[in-house]
Amino acid sequence: MMTHEPIPPAYAWARPTDHGTSPLKADALVIGAGSAGLAAAYWLAQRSVKFTVLEAGPSPSGAWPAYYSSLKLFTPARHSSLPGLPFPGPPGHYPSRDAMAAYLRAYAAHFALPIERGADVIRVQPQMGSFEVIAQDGRTWSARTVVAATGTFRRPLQPSLPGAKSSAVKVMHSSAYRHPEPFAGERIVVVGAGNSGAQIAAELGRVARVTLAARHPLRLFPQRPLGQDLTDWLTWSGVERLPLGVFGRVPDAQPVIAVPGLRAALGHGNPDVRPMFTALTRDGVRWADDTVESVDTVILATGYGWNGSYLPAAAISTDGEPCQRLGISTALPGLYFVGLPGQRTVASGTVRAAGPDAKAVVRHLIRHLEGTHAPH
Repeated sequence: MMTHEPIPPAYAWARPTDHGTSPLKADALVIGAGSAGLAAAYWLAQRSVKFTVLEAGPSPSGAWPAYYSSLKLFTPARHSSLPGLPFPGPPGHYPSRDAMAAYLRAYAAHFALPIERGADVIRVQPQMGSFEVIAQDGRTWSARTVVAATGTFRRPLQPSLPGAKSSAVKVMHSSAYRHPEPFAGERIVVVGAGNSGAQIAAELGRVARVTLAARHPLRLFPQRPLGQDLTDWLTWSGVERLPLGVFGRVPDAQPVIAVPGLRAALGHGNPDVRPMFTALTRDGVRWADDTVESVDTVILATGYGWNGSYLPAAAISTDGEPCQRLGISTALPGLYFVGLPGQRTVASGTVRAAGPDAKAVVRHLIRHLEGTHAPH
């Protein structure tokens, strides 16, 4: 059973100045107070590193409050904890969006992690052996290392749709979707055959006529194979600890977890599943068989992309991805990443992998600090 591990009482952190000049240099700055950022903060505190966590929002709860209201984790509570603090409640239950956000807030408070709220970082500037970090409101911090843990929610991927410029159809990304009631009685097309698209389409099917449109067939996978949670099988077998590259190229169509009610909704045909439409028309969509249908709303459940717009150009590859290996920047010494999908293992990018991935990154960060001269 997990125990509540104590945090050393002597660790400290740097505060910004009010007028844009940097305070005394810290050892580390963590950008983002979601699960990845809080896990990094925990391990930094364990090593008595002088650090601060910078969070753009009003609380250390990551993007969870901004997801649709019915969202639940695919993993049970026993696999949804960060290091040092078990997730509350029965270990086999599947935490809700709000429960996850509350857990992250409680985690930050339990360990008294140093978090600057409303610190929307817009730029990280390398200096001689350190970094200056600048927030939207003008506050600045200086540190010897930076851990980027900002996730992907702030960069929704919205593909261009043929005919969009001349169409009156409402098009929105799933990041703006909260609950089905505002769409009652509408004709809706949800684009994307991933987990979010399938769940949103099934939920909307209770109040509207819905089609799930995708470029690849829907691939359902049971949430509890042989009566046991899928994550348990992945953990027991050791599969989720394997490097992602072991499995070769990741397929375009990812498995969709058949959460309760999804198979039934699909079986009743609302939502129905069709190949992606070819274009938007003035008031609807043109399907692959060239039929045209009126549609009220198109919801793009097309995922998110990593957003490193605040980082130096040298830290980002030509395809917009971070230049890193195992969460360690290959371009800028002292720059680290936590929370990237595939960062170290198959599970990287999930809540359950945040602790192990952050621990590995902090281990390297400590070696970097020990190999450089501390500021005087």
